[in-house]
Amino acid sequence: MLSGILSIAAAAVLVGIDQLLKVWATANLQPIGSMPLIPHVVELRYTLNEGMAFSLLWGKQNFLIAITSVALIVLLGYLLLRKMPLPERIAWTLVLGGGVGNLTDRIVSGQVVDYINFLFVDFAIFNFADICVTVGVTLLFVCVLYAELRDRKKNPSGEEHTTDADA
Repeated sequence: MLSGILSIAAAAVLVGIDQLLKVWATANLQPIGSMPLIPHVVELRYTLNEGMAFSLLWGKQNFLIAITSVALIVLLGYLLLRKMPLPERIAWTLVLGGGVGNLTDRIVSGQVVDYINFLFVDFAIFNFADICVTVGVTLLFVCVLYAELRDRKKNPSGEEHTTDADA
């Protein structure tokens, strides 16, 4: 239970960082539109997104709020009630923090503030919350892959072992 509470506290810190960055982007980037961070590589560009990743479900705010809220409530319970390895806990904490950060924007203003734009590739403009979710999901993938490889090493044939008592 304590690790779940710590995870929620860490997610709250991530939400706070996300919201502060979005306030900064709104105050400093909205008036000018954009500013270079690393010339010809990354710029900070103020954009509002009414959809989710890559502007999917554009304008479907009520649906996005409902689905995201349910998923985050389930994740909150999962973090509070389930024991898990630290890397998995960190991954889910990142997903929770990023999800709540963007959900907060959707509830407050109906759109998400995005501000990081890669110039060297045609990619969606994104924000800190998006980074948290992406890193969290990537870490979850690595955790699952590691567990699978570990299990295969323990049982290279892939067969289940049974004893005479099981038969």
